Amino acid sequence: MKHSLLLAALLAVALAGCGKTETPATPAPPAAEAPKPAAGGAMDAAKDAAAGAADAAKDAAGAAKDAAAGAVDAAKDAAGAAKDAASSAADAAKDAAAGAVDKAKDAAAGAVNSAADAAKDAVKGGEKK
Repeated sequence: MKHSLLLAALLAVALAGCGKTETPATPAPPAAEAPKPAAGGAMDAAKDAAAGAADAAKDAAGAAKDAAAGAVDAAKDAAGAAKDAASSAADAAKDAAAGAVDKAKDAAAGAVNSAADAAKDAVKGGEKK
């Protein structure tokens, strides 16, 4: 009887091991394909935004270029005005210096004439004694 009991136990184990109790796999939801149109729309929106940003950058660069050109013109005008003012000041200084030289010449000539007259008078005074 021991053999029959052992044989029955082995049969039970074999039948239990061969029993299939698999759980059925759940199919993937088809909703994964739905975001594709939304992603395409997002890509289009991103492309449009990038194009708009590029246009805005071009406009800003053009405005900066125009402003820089205006600043250059203003600087040129200011430099020309400064040059004219310096030239006028130099001319005025030349005129003032020329006037001072003329006055100095006149004063020196007057001093020479006075010295000559004094010398003449001294010589005449020395002859009378």
